[in-house]
Amino acid sequence: MNRLYFGDNLKWLSDRREFPDSSVDLVYLDPPFNSNADYNVLFREQSGQVSQAQFHAFTDTWSWADAADTYHQFIDTCPNVAVVELMEALHSFLKHSPMMAYLAMMAPRLVELHRVLKPTGSLYLHCDPTASHYLRMLMDSIFGAENFDNELIWRRTRAHNDAKLKRFGSVHDTIFFYSKSEERKFHRLVTERDPNAPKTHDLYMHTDGKLYRKGDCRAPGNRGPRFTWNGHTFHWRFTEEMAKQLTAEGRIVFSKTGMPRILRPVEEGRGSPLQDLWSDIEPINAAAQERLGFQTQKPLALLERIIQASTDEGDVVLDPFCGCGTTVHAAQKLNRQWIGIDITYLAINLIKRRLKDAFGEEIEFEEKGQPTDFESAKRLAELDKFQFQHWALSLIGARPLREGAGKGADRGVDGLLYFLRNRAKRHSRPGDGRTVAAK
Repeated sequence: MNRLYFGDNLKWLSDRREFPDSSVDLVYLDPPFNSNADYNVLFREQSGQVSQAQFHAFTDTWSWADAADTYHQFIDTCPNVAVVELMEALHSFLKHSPMMAYLAMMAPRLVELHRVLKPTGSLYLHCDPTASHYLRMLMDSIFGAENFDNELIWRRTRAHNDAKLKRFGSVHDTIFFYSKSEERKFHRLVTERDPNAPKTHDLYMHTDGKLYRKGDCRAPGNRGPRFTWNGHTFHWRFTEEMAKQLTAEGRIVFSKTGMPRILRPVEEGRGSPLQDLWSDIEPINAAAQERLGFQTQKPLALLERIIQASTDEGDVVLDPFCGCGTTVHAAQKLNRQWIGIDITYLAINLIKRRLKDAFGEEIEFEEKGQPTDFESAKRLAELDKFQFQHWALSLIGARPLREGAGKGADRGVDGLLYFLRNRAKRHSRPGDGRTVAAK
C-alpha cells in the first residue's frame, strides 16, 4: 500500500480508482498557509554537514486568476450544499482576494479527503493564524461541527526577542482535529512524568506503598449533592453515603484545613493524560539531527504522536502535502501503511532519499506520476522544465545546484553528483571523495 504520488493532489484524490471511498484511516495535512513567503530546501554535503546551497521549493502565494476556474467548477459540482453556501458567502465577503484564492484551492481538496476517510478515520489540519479562522469554518461545513474534536496548540518556537516587534510574539501553530464520525479511533496518550513529580503537592504515597494523585472532591458547576463534610459545606462529587464509604476504605485524605481529597492510583513512570496544549515537542533547530533543511519541516515526534493517537498498526496514513516526508517516515517507523503526495519532484526525491537513509535500500514503495518512458518524460519537460530537471537528476542520485545556478547562466550544469573513487597509487587514500557536475 505504501505509495508516493508526484503531481497535483486534487487530480490524484479525485481519481476514485486510486483513492476509493472510505479507504484511509488518518489524514494529516500541512498545506501552505497563504503566508506570502518563499520556501527553500537546503542540502547536506556528502560529509553530512548542512550546505549553504539552497533551491527554491515553492512560493506560498495565491492568485484569484489561478483559482477562479477551480472555484467555479467546485461550486457547480460539489454535492455538499452547506459547503457551497459557505464558499459563496466567503466569496461575497473576500471578493477576488488572495485569501479567497487560497480557500478555493483548499475546499475541493478537503471535500475529497473527507470522502476517502473511513467512518473510523480522523483528519488533522496543520495551520497558523493566517487562515485558521476561515479553515475552521470550512471544516465545520464539510465534517459537521459536531465532529470537531480539538484545536491543538503546538509551540513551534520559543520567545521572539525582536525589539521592533510591536505585538505579542507568535510562537505556536494550530492543528484542527476532526473525525469522520463518532466511531473514530482514538487512543488516550499519556505524557512522560517529570522526574520531580513525586515531590509535587498533588501526589500522595499511601501506606500500601503505591502512588496516588489527590483529586478534588467538589462537584464542578455546583451540580453535586450539597452537605457538610469534615467542616466544609459544598456541592460534592459523591453522596454523603459514598463519602463515608470512601473514607472508610482509605480512599480519602484531608488537607491541613480539613478539605477532603480523593486518591486516584497513578502508574509509576507515567505522567498526565495528554491535553490540547503541546509544548513538550521541540521545533527542529539548526543543530537537530533530523533536520533536512526544509523550512516547513515538522518534528518526527509530532507526527508520531498524531499517528499513535488515531491509528492502529497496519492502518493507512495519508499526507497530501507531504513536503519532506515526515508523515510517511513516522508512519513507516510505527508500522503503518502510508500514502504521500507532492506537486514538486524536488520533494519526492528528498522523501525517497530520506526513507532509504532511515530504513535501508530494501524499503519498498510504489511511485506514481513520474515519467516511465520517453513520451511521458517529454511531456513533463514540456509542462515544467525544472521539474523535469529534478526528476532527471534523481535518476542518478544527483542534487540541484543552489538557487540561481540552476535557472540562469549555469553553463549547462544542472546538479551535483557525489561518488567515491579508489586510487591504486601507493600513497593515495582509499575512498577519496570526488564530485562531478551533472548536465
